[in-house]
Amino acid sequence: MMVGAFVWGGLADRIGRRQTLLISLSINSVFAFFSSFMQGYVSFLFCRLASGVGIGGSIPIVFSYYSEFLAQEKRGEHLSWLCMFWMIGGIYASAMAWAIIPHYGWSFQMGSAYQFHSWRVFVLVCAFPAVAAISALTIMPESPRFYLENGKHDEAWMILKQVHDTNMKAKGYPERVFSVTTIKTVKQMDDLVTLGDGAAWHQKWRIKLTSLFHQVWSNFLTVFSPEYRRTTYMMMAVWFSMSFSYYGLTVWFPDMIKYLQKQDYASRTKFFAKEKIEHVTFNFTLENQVHRQGEYFNDKFMNLKMRSMVFEDSLFEECYFEDITSSNTFFKNCTFIATLFYNTDLFKYRLVNSKLINSTFLHNKEGCLLSDVSDENNAYMVYFVSFLGTLAVLPGNIVSALLMDKIGRLRMLAGSSVISCISCFFLSFGNSESAMIALLCLFGGISIASWNALDVLTVELYPSDKRCTAFGFLNALCKLAAILGISIFTSFVGITKAVPIIFASGALAAGSFLALKLPETRGQVLQ
Repeated sequence: MMVGAFVWGGLADRIGRRQTLLISLSINSVFAFFSSFMQGYVSFLFCRLASGVGIGGSIPIVFSYYSEFLAQEKRGEHLSWLCMFWMIGGIYASAMAWAIIPHYGWSFQMGSAYQFHSWRVFVLVCAFPAVAAISALTIMPESPRFYLENGKHDEAWMILKQVHDTNMKAKGYPERVFSVTTIKTVKQMDDLVTLGDGAAWHQKWRIKLTSLFHQVWSNFLTVFSPEYRRTTYMMMAVWFSMSFSYYGLTVWFPDMIKYLQKQDYASRTKFFAKEKIEHVTFNFTLENQVHRQGEYFNDKFMNLKMRSMVFEDSLFEECYFEDITSSNTFFKNCTFIATLFYNTDLFKYRLVNSKLINSTFLHNKEGCLLSDVSDENNAYMVYFVSFLGTLAVLPGNIVSALLMDKIGRLRMLAGSSVISCISCFFLSFGNSESAMIALLCLFGGISIASWNALDVLTVELYPSDKRCTAFGFLNALCKLAAILGISIFTSFVGITKAVPIIFASGALAAGSFLALKLPETRGQVLQ
């Protein structure tokens, strides 16, 4: 997404908002669809990376594209309503995860080589909104401001006339006429590139792509020109501090909840020592147990699930394992004699320092499997918490939309950041799952207003020919800060809460202070 935001943002200022958005969403949809069917980890990771590159362009382009159709007096409010659809998308994703992934029975397989589990259904379902967006974009016009910036005034006039006629008819004033007093006509760089009639097609494409790359890069450099340098550096600092604290905490919260769940789960572990079991068939779920120095002779483990099972210093002789699905299960310092493994996922990495004597593995399960899931209740809780955290930002979205054009962007940004900073200190009281869930909802509901204000401010601070480029660059920086924040915050899970509290509150305080140094854009004509 970091690469996609930078690349697609720059291209949108050169080839158009609508066309670039169609390309980026198409890449996202195609690779998201294929990723749900990939059986290998490398191929799955490649498809997800390519899908992320595609979706990375959505935020900078959509905000710029939408803002260029809005009236000045309601721009902040309507852009804030647009932010709500990011929340709706998050609710959709978390609700689908909550409803689909824990249902491990929602799966089928073709032999042992191809498996389609419930999490693959979730990945596939998450691609549907992008397909719907592509369908809607096919009937949407290009931004008239983009056309005007590139000298296509006839096309811009037709779009503005269509918008005007639709709005006036809806208001009951069909007789009002829209007129354009000045039109900015510029010479496009593409017009200056002569390809020659005798050039081969690949040479023409190489020249066009090279020219496009130079245009995008030179446009990016103008964001740091003396006219915009101070604004860009200030916005970089605000975006970085906001992303570092917000994404760091929003990932730290679920990890803390899972840590508390694991502690509770570990406290209920059952221990067995020196047991001797012969001629027994196990065909029921084995869960959360530790077996030490056990001896198993001619036992059968068939059609069962092993969850959080550990066998230590145990002997398995003439045993039979068939159709085993395991998670967080390990055999440590065990010995297997004349034992057969058929259609199991007990791979070699689960046999830690174990000996295999005359033992055979047949038709091992393949493909990407969900592993290390403690129990279904915890799985439901993880996705339910994500759903609640996403839903909690709804009040903040509504408040910011209603007040954005009344109190201004800077007050909204700084005020929300300060309140979020104060709320960070309540994290020290999060000693239970319910407390952490409540704090997650509180922080998300407060901080969303600052994000809405920051998005609106970014759109209004840059002119039309640099808007997507600047937004894409700042959004790419946001992803970099998010990676850094997540890495630092999650490393302290189960160790201390003081470091995440200090880092998050410090970053938010710095962001709110710097935000007040930016120019207020409320009531400003979009450049």
